Amino acid sequence: MAKAVVFGYHDVGVRCLRVLLDAGVDVPLVVTHHDDPQERIWFASVAELARSKRVDTVLDPEPSALLERVRGLAPDFIFSFYYRRMLPAGLLAFAKRGAYNMHGSLLPKYRGRAPVNWAVLRGETQTGATLHEMVAKPDAGRIVDQEPVPIGPDDLAVDVFRRVTQAAETVMRRSVGALLSGTAQLRPNELAKGSYFGGRRPEDGRIDWSKSAREIHNLVRAVAPPYPGAFCDRLMVYRTQISDRAAPARKPGPFQDAGEWFALCGDGKVLRLLEVQEK
Repeated sequence: MAKAVVFGYHDVGVRCLRVLLDAGVDVPLVVTHHDDPQERIWFASVAELARSKRVDTVLDPEPSALLERVRGLAPDFIFSFYYRRMLPAGLLAFAKRGAYNMHGSLLPKYRGRAPVNWAVLRGETQTGATLHEMVAKPDAGRIVDQEPVPIGPDDLAVDVFRRVTQAAETVMRRSVGALLSGTAQLRPNELAKGSYFGGRRPEDGRIDWSKSAREIHNLVRAVAPPYPGAFCDRLMVYRTQISDRAAPARKPGPFQDAGEWFALCGDGKVLRLLEVQEK
């Protein structure tokens, strides 16, 4: 029986860990995170799933102790499923048959942090999930398998993330047999054709009304709850709609008309602000 150490968090971590357990993989250790008290927890718990399956579970372990623990387990595989830290090359080397990560984009596009949010922000019409080898450089290893999902023009990031989560499970179920049998056919991850993006902070949701209506609409979609939300000095803005309303003679920014909120944008187009909260 193949043995795997799993690093995981969030819904993707739960779904992919379940796939391994369903496939009969021996998982002697799951490593996950404590929930951040400053973060809205809207997703399932890897720790709860692991404990319900009587899998030894550690949360945010001390690095040197973790290295020794994994070395002693001598796993065939190491998997990372939405774990929030890079795994060092020294740890990856303990996986006798390979170390693999599930990433929330169609690599090589959107390497790095918050790939779903970045894809929505930049107006993409498609993203997906990619299972790939872990190497020293982030999201740079060879690709095992991918599954695309669509992004609609009004989809929120959370809507897209749910599709990506299902795609991640699909990829794992499709790939686990070949990984265990040693017959998986990996292909290059052509980094020159892709892009890398860093993490996002709540303050990155500030709206610049001089930008186009489409850019602002995409920002609102990308950071709408359960993410921290888009905002300006007067409002939190949770959902918008591009309107064909005539532009008023005023400077860009939000305004009210007959009890409804709108905003004039830098390109002269008007956004209807469907869900707002006044500060």
